[in-house]
Amino acid sequence: MSARISKGKLTRFAAITSIAALSLSALAACSSTDSASGSEEAGGTITYWASNQGSSVTQDEEILGESIKRFTEETGIEVELEVVPWADLYNRILTAVSSGEGPDVLNIGNTWATTLQASGAFVPFEGEALEAVGGGEKFVPAALATGGAAGQAPTSLPLYSMAYGMYYNTKMFEEAGIKEAPKTWDEFLVTAKKLTKDTDDDGKIDQYGFALAGQRTANNAHAAFILGMQNGGELYTEDGKPDFTNDGVVAGVNDWIQLMGEEGVVSKSNAEINDGSVLPGEVMDGNAAMIFDQAPGKTFNAADFKDYAMAPIPLKNAGATGTEATQSLVAGINVSVFENSDNKDAALEFVNHLLSVEEQKTLNAKYTSLPSVTEAFDDPAFDTPEQQSKKDILANNAAPMPLFPTEGQMESLVGEAIAKQFAKIAQGEKVTEEDVRKALEDAQKQMPAS
Repeated sequence: MSARISKGKLTRFAAITSIAALSLSALAACSSTDSASGSEEAGGTITYWASNQGSSVTQDEEILGESIKRFTEETGIEVELEVVPWADLYNRILTAVSSGEGPDVLNIGNTWATTLQASGAFVPFEGEALEAVGGGEKFVPAALATGGAAGQAPTSLPLYSMAYGMYYNTKMFEEAGIKEAPKTWDEFLVTAKKLTKDTDDDGKIDQYGFALAGQRTANNAHAAFILGMQNGGELYTEDGKPDFTNDGVVAGVNDWIQLMGEEGVVSKSNAEINDGSVLPGEVMDGNAAMIFDQAPGKTFNAADFKDYAMAPIPLKNAGATGTEATQSLVAGINVSVFENSDNKDAALEFVNHLLSVEEQKTLNAKYTSLPSVTEAFDDPAFDTPEQQSKKDILANNAAPMPLFPTEGQMESLVGEAIAKQFAKIAQGEKVTEEDVRKALEDAQKQMPAS
């Protein structure tokens, strides 16, 4: 049985989701002067920036191409698709916001939602715009709460819902005599060390217990959030001020960095990886036994790889409660419409298509994620053991990334600070907990005034 978030934690998270739901219910009755809901006038061509959700850009083009074809056949609206790799997406969006020249519709990482909302560059989903996509009541509340700051009309809506889990190579576990997945951080380290070894007796380690993407800033920031919470720290104070150097966050980040450092269970070559989508390949190839990931199933399935299983991310302390029982952020992908779109009617109609029950079932099944629309989320097709575990994590052991306007800058700065520590280790330097604290302090000094 997984640990449960404490009553206080649930109350705070429930408040966030309740505010979002109540706000949307009220907003549905309002009118919007900028957005139209009638599909009869929609037509022409729109552009869509999709995030790279599949095992490759080509796979995304195929999956989304089929969805777009269904949409065009039904509406006559053409959609020009561009799949943007994750390493480029955030900067592409910021450039589009700055220039005012972006796509009509785009995907965003839901942790960026509040930052992008503050830019004023995206259509608020209220009034007619919200009615055009079926209203706020259709969504899973926890997913909907990621659409922007609490109490404000969201400027993004949940498209794919995800949670982090620990994925591992079951064959490697079996060969090492490991009968079950680790549940605590200490057990995780023991397991990782047992699986880190020289398999061909040439004096060099060629199999590691764990793999990570050392240069992937978002993944590093997510680790800082999850492991910081497990160590009793949070990245922001309750009033929205950055707090990267409290003891809990420093300890959590240090735990992450020392996997490559003192613990030696991560290859130093991982310090150069900036694309988290390559990590499932490390597990499939037997280079590493475990990874923390959100939805690698599509990559495993594409390669017909069956020797894997998923378990919740280990807790720092057995029996942890409250924020210390955090095992994931409320992860996922949201969809937005640019305020500068010349064809908002068509853009909203396309968003409505992506968020329809049938498309939610189809797309999330192919991407091994969870639907954000309640009717699809509750469909028996999404009740595999892995998906049930993810649902339990999202319900009981997950929290949204900080819902403050500077969250996007935090991810970049904290993620980069961690990446630099991995680079130092890869170059043979020793990184101490005090080095970690100093790096986080420097990152905090670069944060914009809140």
